[in-house]
Amino acid sequence: MSDSHHTPEAVSASPRHVRAKGEPRFPDGPKADPAGSHFERRIRSFQPRRSRVTAGQADALQRLWPVWGLDIDGQRVIDLAELFGNARPVVLEVGFGMGEATARMAAADPDTNILAVDVHTPGQGNLLGLAERQELSNIRVGNGDAIILLREMLAPDSLAGLRVYFPDPWPKKRHHKRRLIQPEFLSLAATRLAPGAVVHCATDWEPYAEQMLDVLTAHPDFENTVPGGGFAPRPEHRPLTRFEGQGLDKGHVVNDLLFRRVQHKELPPTG
Repeated sequence: MSDSHHTPEAVSASPRHVRAKGEPRFPDGPKADPAGSHFERRIRSFQPRRSRVTAGQADALQRLWPVWGLDIDGQRVIDLAELFGNARPVVLEVGFGMGEATARMAAADPDTNILAVDVHTPGQGNLLGLAERQELSNIRVGNGDAIILLREMLAPDSLAGLRVYFPDPWPKKRHHKRRLIQPEFLSLAATRLAPGAVVHCATDWEPYAEQMLDVLTAHPDFENTVPGGGFAPRPEHRPLTRFEGQGLDKGHVVNDLLFRRVQHKELPPTG
C-alpha cells in the first residue's frame, strides 16, 4: 500500500469541507438549539460560548454523543435507569466547564451516576473524551437548558443531588436577575430532588455566595447541613480545580453551600 496518503502534500491537497447554510456542525453530535421554539422565551442564566473545538473534541462529539449524549429538547420524560443502564442514584450537575472535575468525581464514586449539563460545545467534547479514556460509564452529558430538563424531562423525586459549581455570577446589578440560584429555580429543583438529596453550590464571587446563602436559608424545602448555618467547608468529593487553585493563589475566597432537601410535608387528612 502506498505511503502517499500520509505525506503533507497529500493532506494539504484534500479539499476542506465547507458546511452549507443550515448544515449541523456535528451531524451526529449535540444540536445547536435542541428545545427550539417549543418553550417560552425567558431570561436565561447562561450564554452559549463559541470557541474553537479541537480535533479530539470533535471526534468525541461525533462518536460518543449518540451513546452518552442527551439533547434537552423538552419533548419527553426520560427514564434515568434506562439512560444510564442501571438504577444507581443520579446527581445532576449544572455547568461543568471542561469537565475535569466531573470526571474526577465520577471516577472517585462509580456507584453514583452524574448527569452533567452544559451548553459549551468544547467542554461537552472534552468530557466525553475523558469519560472514554478513563472508562467512566457513570457519566452522561446533557446539552441545553437545565430549566427545561428539570421542568419537562425529569420525574418527581428522581434526583439524589444537585451540583452547581462556579455558575456565572452576573456581577452587574442589572444582571442579577440572570443568576441561576433564585427562589423559583430552587422550588423547581425541589420537585425533582428526593427527600434527603443535597444541593451543593460553590462560588468564588462573594456577593453571589451571600445571595445563595440567603435564598437557600429562606427556602422552606431546604435546610442547611452546617449546624448553626453558614457556609460549609469544601467537602472532599469536590475536587480542587486548576482554575479554582489559581483564584485561591490570588486571594479569592471560595464558599461552598450544602443544603438538604427536607422531607415532604404530610398533607392533612380530608373529609
